[in-house]
Amino acid sequence: MWCAYAFAALAIVSLPAAILSHNPVILVSWISQTFLQLVLLSIIIVGQNVLAAASDKRAEATYEDADAVLHTALQIQDHLAAQDEAIEKILGRVSSLKAT
Repeated sequence: MWCAYAFAALAIVSLPAAILSHNPVILVSWISQTFLQLVLLSIIIVGQNVLAAASDKRAEATYEDADAVLHTALQIQDHLAAQDEAIEKILGRVSSLKAT
């Protein structure tokens, strides 16, 4: 942002000359070429950097959430496999009791 302030100060230095010319073309030219290009360009760049940092944070949070879901799914899968083994043992015992 300091760059934007410095460019604004630099643009303001040439403003009196543009006003004293009494030519609307020169004043419009000063606004569009000097002020807008110097000041707003640096503000846009700062805004893009802020948005990129926020986007990186969101992407990291999404990755962490997906990783947590994966680990939870793996734990559920292990739990279900253990239940399947227990059910198979119970069914084996019930089958052996029916056979006798």
